[in-house]
Amino acid sequence: QVQLVESGGGLVQAGGSLRLSCAASGRTISSYTMGWFRQSPGKEREFVAAITWTSTAYYTDSVKGRFTISRDNAKNTVYLQMNSLKPEDTAVYYCNTLPSGGWDNPQNALDAWGQGTLVTVSS
Repeated sequence: QVQLVESGGGLVQAGGSLRLSCAASGRTISSYTMGWFRQSPGKEREFVAAITWTSTAYYTDSVKGRFTISRDNAKNTVYLQMNSLKPEDTAVYYCNTLPSGGWDNPQNALDAWGQGTLVTVSS
């Protein structure tokens, strides 16, 4: 099973930027769709972005134009560049490997969830 370690979160003012990283170990992720999800207190984990093994990217509507997902297969790492951050982006962000279909549903994640990285956006 893949071990996933998220990093790069922090406290940022509204309008600021952060770059999250998801480092995978235990198996190469190059042939997998990878995704980012987030969870705010009292809310369910929700889909943010996904990138296929061919680097086609998908985003939830609320982050389109602000977030960019990318991957570096040589480093077995996936990134999430977050720009123009808003207070409503505040959450713990997680990554995971995903199936080719149904990748926007966190219940379909293929591996154990990591501890996530906390993003806090102040107004």
